[in-house]
Amino acid sequence: MSPATAWTIPEVRAALDARKISARELVKEFYARIDQRNPELNAYLALSPERAYAQADKIDAAIASGDALPPLAGVPLAVKDVISTRGIPTTCGSRILEGYRPPYDATVVTRLEHSGAIVLGKTNCDEFAMGSSNENSAYGPVRNPVAAGRVPGGSSGGSGAAVAAGLAVIALGTDTGGSIRQPGSFCGIPAMMPSYGRVSRYGLIAFASSLDRIGPFARTVRDAATVMSTLAGRDPLDSTSSAAPVPDYASALGRSLTGLRIGIPDDYFADGLDPEVRRKVEAGIGLLEKLGCRRVSIRMPNTDYAVAAYYIIATAEASSNLARYDGVRYGARVPGRTLIEMYQKTRGRKFGAEVKRRIVLGTYVLSAGYYDAYYLKGQKVRSLIARDFREAFEKVDAIITPLLLSPVQIGRTYLKPLEMYLADIYTVTGSLAGVPGISVPCGKTSEGLPVGLQIYGPAFGEQRVLQLAHAFEHAGGAEL
Repeated sequence: MSPATAWTIPEVRAALDARKISARELVKEFYARIDQRNPELNAYLALSPERAYAQADKIDAAIASGDALPPLAGVPLAVKDVISTRGIPTTCGSRILEGYRPPYDATVVTRLEHSGAIVLGKTNCDEFAMGSSNENSAYGPVRNPVAAGRVPGGSSGGSGAAVAAGLAVIALGTDTGGSIRQPGSFCGIPAMMPSYGRVSRYGLIAFASSLDRIGPFARTVRDAATVMSTLAGRDPLDSTSSAAPVPDYASALGRSLTGLRIGIPDDYFADGLDPEVRRKVEAGIGLLEKLGCRRVSIRMPNTDYAVAAYYIIATAEASSNLARYDGVRYGARVPGRTLIEMYQKTRGRKFGAEVKRRIVLGTYVLSAGYYDAYYLKGQKVRSLIARDFREAFEKVDAIITPLLLSPVQIGRTYLKPLEMYLADIYTVTGSLAGVPGISVPCGKTSEGLPVGLQIYGPAFGEQRVLQLAHAFEHAGGAEL
């Protein structure tokens, strides 16, 4: 059999259908690998063996009875620790929710389990998904399985590392300003952020409600498309989810790219981009041209304002969303002589430095004297950035960009938060615009570190994004 690191969804299905392995044996194999590697990587914060083996036994019983299997039958799944899972610790990487066990499952978890996936456990992340390096977790940083001295990207670094290291076949992450795509790039695997509203957020513990999205990590683009087909669609429990029709994402993967127009924004190739990253991305664009795409230069004139607008809007929403963690209703409580003192001690001792920084910033921009000067202006800039994308997609079918300025070492961004914020320049634009994007491997640096190519599509254009990413992957983009 293939080693754990090589399992894909079709391989799992073929092995189960041929009775070469049972779902229970597969789960046991993955838990053995987690026991071996997780102490080094710190990718998982909690495991759920009882739930996993119960689901595996259902799959094995269906196989024994000759029943038709759902599309993700037996596929081991890791879930980011900001997504609610009934009875399984869900801490958001924070001490303030230490020991919290949700009484319900997020819609995405319900849908994946209904499709046969097996939840192995919860993955480490930056506290409340705030960070680009996974160094802000209260439970320690995640190590990149490609290079232990490097970060795996954040905030969904645990999910990215779990899939890259073979500790899960697929994983769920969340993306607010790049938190799926960046770990995908750092760990060298496909990772997709869907359009805002395409996937239900019910059960997602919010950071910034108008930006947060749930999406998949996988070992192949085809696997990501399969997971997206399960996740996408209207959810009556989430009023922000869209009723837009969900196409068969896998059906477009083999289509020719001939004649597709790919937009290359000059604004994304300005000073500051690592030379090696630039060369790899340029080579990736060249490969897409060889596959039949037509390169079109475009302008995204409001890109320079994206980071500032993002951190105004995201922190404002975080300030509001995190006000509920006060030691009264759930999570940790630090006693005080008065109610106000209890609030202060609980939040002061249990929130980490980055969360406090963003709460303070968000509260400031929402305050009476600065609301118009900062928050309202940030929303206006967001509208301009969304307009840049709409106008670009009138001329092109997809937009190709770098994903990260440069690979990052453990400890570097933790001590320089402003540097971490600025590193989001290529990802926050798509987040503000609400469009889908994917990171697909695009070669490695001279140090052997993965580089990601980013593909943006128009709103609800996931099918086109996956089509391009699959063709790029199939043509050897990861080996550039």
